[in-house]
Amino acid sequence: MIARLGSIRKQTRRAAIAGLLFLAACGPLPIVSGGAGGPRIDPSQPVTVALLVPKSDGSAAGVARGIENAARLAANSLDGATLDLRVYDTAGTPTGASAAATRALDDGAQIILGPLYSQSISAVSPVVANRNVNVLAFSNNPAVAGGNVFVLGQTFQDVARRLTRFARAEGRRSVAIVHAQDVAGTAGRDAIAAAARSAGLRVATVQGYPLSQRGIQDAGPRIGQAVTASGADTVFLTANVDSDLPLIAETLPANGVSPSQVRYLGLTRWNALPRALTLAGLQGGLFTLPDRGATAAFERRYAAAYGNQPHPLAGLGFDAVQAVGSLIAQGRRDALSAGALTQRAGFRGAYGAFRLRPDGTNDRALAVAQVQNNQVVILDPAPQGFGAAGF
Repeated sequence: MIARLGSIRKQTRRAAIAGLLFLAACGPLPIVSGGAGGPRIDPSQPVTVALLVPKSDGSAAGVARGIENAARLAANSLDGATLDLRVYDTAGTPTGASAAATRALDDGAQIILGPLYSQSISAVSPVVANRNVNVLAFSNNPAVAGGNVFVLGQTFQDVARRLTRFARAEGRRSVAIVHAQDVAGTAGRDAIAAAARSAGLRVATVQGYPLSQRGIQDAGPRIGQAVTASGADTVFLTANVDSDLPLIAETLPANGVSPSQVRYLGLTRWNALPRALTLAGLQGGLFTLPDRGATAAFERRYAAAYGNQPHPLAGLGFDAVQAVGSLIAQGRRDALSAGALTQRAGFRGAYGAFRLRPDGTNDRALAVAQVQNNQVVILDPAPQGFGAAGF
């Protein structure tokens, strides 16, 4: 089992979706909020946009290249807006991010896209706090959102809201939350609990486990007994496909939590590793996916332009530019303001419809997917806009 866990982790390191690994690596961090309205612009002239990515960070160079490529792809296809896109290397460190943001502002940047890591965003926040410039960052960590900073990554809150509302609409009444006892697992636990209560689901029990093979195996009987005793008709897992999901998906059914009796829900992208779809414990379970049509269209455009498939996070760069460019194309002098960026109608991006919220987080259109006979089946497609079912 140890070898298997290591093999899965190695195979799916690149397939981690929507920035969840960045949240796991970075706990909640304090930020300085400036509440920038945003600069007035002349939409008929090129708008200076700074892109902050970790180009010289060896472990993230591929992500940085993908984000930059996708941002340029979007910038080159804008109709009615011209961007002067300037790229700054953060080196993947808070110090580097702070220096990059300072250089960008000194160069006249009117909006900042990035950086990637939560620690880097926290370092950029005080730099921009009183400069009337907004930041569209690539993290999914809501702890660094607010004031001048908006996060573009798919959040745990977004996934939890989508799945708990769907479960309640199906007639589910109570949920057991089963989470890893690490930063990501704890954040996921809290997001699920809040979403469940908002959707009208009773939180029947909350059970944690150490993030290790031995920890999961030892916790199995306790968790199984607690879930059964609680009467929950739904089990919501925080487990990630590249680490604890295969183990917990075997351990819980082995301890009496049968997927034929309770509905399993997943906070993470279960199809990131096809092998995970063959796990007996996940059959019939639900997770979320972005709009498949939008994602496929973006991937085709990217491959045609660059000759390879985009990194799973690359579309965040496309989304940032698409949002900014579409507002400028409307001829708005306030296109870079917080009010414009948080327009209720939102935007269409690489992964479908999305919108920025006044609190700095975001809503993304997500489909509800089910594992059926080792395959992914869409039960409820991603909404095409806001005000539709699913939002």
